[in-house]
Amino acid sequence: MKKQKENYLDKIPSLSEKLSVQTDENGVVTLGIENKGIMNRIMQKLLKKPKVSYIHLDELGSFTVLCMDGQKDIFSIGKEVKAHFGEKAEPLYERLSKFFDIMNSYGFIEWK
Repeated sequence: MKKQKENYLDKIPSLSEKLSVQTDENGVVTLGIENKGIMNRIMQKLLKKPKVSYIHLDELGSFTVLCMDGQKDIFSIGKEVKAHFGEKAEPLYERLSKFFDIMNSYGFIEWK
């Protein structure tokens, strides 16, 4: 029996619990992640690396993160992004897949 390939758009992303999320009055999201571990402590002392790193998202990334509730799949999130941004979001699903790939590579999201 042939195994069916998973559809990327059916995946359900949620933000990692290790992130803090701040939203400003304009809806722009800043993610905060604590730099933990022995190497990070050494870097903090030697190179004055901050205890918390902040990632400032753009308008589209901010909106996308705020849509992630652990219930919606990427396809549904894409429909909300399209409704909000219209043509400005195109090419929509290519951009979303790249966004989620990057977020995943840094361990910022978990899949359900």
